[in-house]
Amino acid sequence: MLRRIRKAKGGASDGATARAEWETLARGYRRSATRGREALLELLEDRLRDYDAHVVRVGRADVAATVAKMLAERGKRRMVIPAGLASEWLPAEFDFVVDEGLSAAELDGFEGVMTGSTVAIAETGTVVLQHVPGQGRRAATLVPDYHLCVVRVEDVVETVPEAMSRLQATAGLATTFFSGPSATADIEMTRIKGVHGPRFLDVIVME
Repeated sequence: MLRRIRKAKGGASDGATARAEWETLARGYRRSATRGREALLELLEDRLRDYDAHVVRVGRADVAATVAKMLAERGKRRMVIPAGLASEWLPAEFDFVVDEGLSAAELDGFEGVMTGSTVAIAETGTVVLQHVPGQGRRAATLVPDYHLCVVRVEDVVETVPEAMSRLQATAGLATTFFSGPSATADIEMTRIKGVHGPRFLDVIVME
């Protein structure tokens, strides 16, 4: 369909020619990082907080204790998790249920979801999930009202082009981008949370 539209407008009608034209487009925007590691992490945390997410940075040995603290503060006990999520992140006193094809109604019955992540973009405050072990299906991360996400510091990049480069090898996988909790605004600028995803987001940045 896009090829027919392009041809009707006088552009290239075959994929090879269109690809060649795409390759020649000027790309003067910044495509690599300019900040040091600490400034990069501070930027990510600042962006996420600005989007109304709760963010903490902890060491690898403290993830489970931090998860327990966050869930207790939120009043959450029963969480759905994807297969392959690191077991050392899961405190024993909470009920973690592995998603094995749960229906939307079943997912909605959980108090939240906990996942890892593929990459995080500091400049935009965006976390990227893919359908891989430890991150799971898109439905499991969009239906529950609360999301607790673990981001490894080595997976934080500064710019969108850096993230796209990292994702190129797995571009065929279902991929979700989110910047803070789900929120949207109507024409009168009334902000509504939870329209197309969790209303509440906690992020653990793991060093």
